[in-house]
This record gives sequence, C-alpha cells and structure tokens, in this order.
Amino acid sequence: MPFERLTLGGNAWVDYDGSWLSYEHMKRLHRALVEEVAWSQRPITVFGKEVLQPRLIGWAGLCPYRYSNQTLAPKPYGPVLHALLRDIQAVTGLEFNHVLLNRYRNGSDHMGPHADDEPELGPSPQIAALSLGASRKFVLEPKPKKLRHRKVVMSLEPGSLMVMGGRIQHGWRHAVPKQLKVENERINVTFRKVIYDPGQAPKRLYPSGPKEK
Repeated sequence: MPFERLTLGGNAWVDYDGSWLSYEHMKRLHRALVEEVAWSQRPITVFGKEVLQPRLIGWAGLCPYRYSNQTLAPKPYGPVLHALLRDIQAVTGLEFNHVLLNRYRNGSDHMGPHADDEPELGPSPQIAALSLGASRKFVLEPKPKKLRHRKVVMSLEPGSLMVMGGRIQHGWRHAVPKQLKVENERINVTFRKVIYDPGQAPKRLYPSGPKEK
C-alpha cells in the first residue's frame, strides 16, 4: 500500500501507510527491539516540575539530541535498528541520523500534546514514525486554541509507517492519549535528522509557529 497524504493546511501534512510491514514481520521486529534496545523511564520537566515520563524510551544516534530539558547522548545503533534505519531512509527518500523509541506498556502509558520543534532539528523537520504492537490513537491539533476544532484523530495500526512533514511541527501538536482498555504494548520508532548540537542552533525560523489561515 503506498503512502496516502493527509493535508492539514499551512503547508503541513502527514503521509501514512497503514500496512508498511506485514503482521508477522511487525511481530518479529517488535520482539527484536524489545531485546536489543536499552529501555529506561527517564524524568522530564513539565511546567517547571520534574516527573517520570509515562512510558519507556530508548534511542540511538550519531549526535546528541535534547528535548524537554534532557539531553540524549550519542549512542551506537544496534544491528536491528541500523538495518531498520536504512530501510526507512530508502522508502521515504529522507536522511535521518537519530532514532528515538517510545514503548507504551499498555493503554495507561501515553504522551501529551507536544511538537517536535526543537531548533536543533532545523526550520521544517520531517519525522518518520513506525508503529509496532497495539493499535493506538494519534491526535493532531493546531497550536492556536481558536483552531482546535480542526483536530484530527488517527488510528496508528500495527506495522504502519507515518511521515510528518512541511511546517507541521510549527503549526500543530500531536499526542498519544491514554486508552485504558488497551492491554498490549506498543513501540513507536521515530526517525529524525539532528542538524545542530544542543544550544548551537540559530534562532528558529518560526518562533511562534506559522499563521494559520
């Protein structure tokens, strides 16, 4: 199944392939990453308070990556992640140098609304995300409150591949909300290109996000 594009406006879009991996391939990859990745639950700062992330994370990359007042140091790719990185770059035609994995142990684990708009990623970062395991809701909402009625809710299926592009990180937020009826876990593997070392990026191109029309 080829990518289908969801156009959000303001030069923001999502490409989605709901069955990029077969179910059996997806399960094998899920098991392999559970074993290969060093998983941890790390603290982040939310509204000035340090709390534990409501999920496990793992990462690998050639350079440091900073978000939510924490810096992930460079870490070598394991063989499974390295092969997956090559596959994702080939199918998307994009270049990535950092992989961040979020492991949602069940429907209680979640991620609040946010944007991957760190200046170290450049003015218009494109981010690919591969879903393994349980299907989970994915919510997209415009940053301006007056436009929240345009919220989009997707279902990220097992083995699906998504690419967020254009100005989406500057005009939109995304989230994985709680789904307490979900008992199985999900791993989200995200691929991004870090352009600058933490604190070394020039002033971002869209400091407050682009104007929505």
